[in-house]
Amino acid sequence: MNRYHSPVALLVPPPPAKAEPAVFRSRAEDAYELLKRDIADFRLVPGDRFTEGEISERLGVSRTPVRQALFRLQQEGFVEVMFRSGWRVLPFDFEQFEQLYDLRMVLETTAARRLCEDGRGVDRAKVEALAAFWLVPPPQRNTDTVELARHDEDFHCDLVAAAGNAEMARVHRDLTDRIRIIRRLDFTQQARITATYEEHGKILNAILAKRGDQAAMLLRAHIETSQAEVRKITLHQVHLARHAAAPR
Repeated sequence: MNRYHSPVALLVPPPPAKAEPAVFRSRAEDAYELLKRDIADFRLVPGDRFTEGEISERLGVSRTPVRQALFRLQQEGFVEVMFRSGWRVLPFDFEQFEQLYDLRMVLETTAARRLCEDGRGVDRAKVEALAAFWLVPPPQRNTDTVELARHDEDFHCDLVAAAGNAEMARVHRDLTDRIRIIRRLDFTQQARITATYEEHGKILNAILAKRGDQAAMLLRAHIETSQAEVRKITLHQVHLARHAAAPR
């Protein structure tokens, strides 16, 4: 029998694929976080073009982790590769932004109504945990903008998760990941921080009192206000960044 058709040879598993060194994964993750932060903070302005070499030199890492980070950001819709001319930060897509917020509105108002119905799978413990954080006197409120942005995100995600529909929660979590980079801008002003506590408190009180229509109405108004503020701040930040980058 030809040795290349030996049944024994056919049982031998192929050699394992070469594992990617952990150090490259770590550097790629670091490069990804730094580049995403640069985009979020408008150090990289929508429309800006750059090369892997420029980013590699600035971050002090080789091109391999930079390329991995850029491909990840490309998949998430933040940058695009330009034929023979490096990369470009994608212009801010306000139409997509509006569509994502419309979807968020549907998911969250539906969840609020379900929470007031006490149907199957509703997790009241999650609602009570949210109330313990948000329904506190003003002197006990958290004023750290980074922490508050995280708690605000958890508030909305936990409301949807508490409604008991795992698929709704999954879609909402994916949506939250996609708008996080701009949504965080809502916590750059003290007035918005105060308003967030007040609005979250009213929503929770309506849910605890099982007033579904009121909870949905308050939630809709809260999301619409945040959406308008984020849009306004984004336009202002882009304007300032372009002005600062303009040649003197």
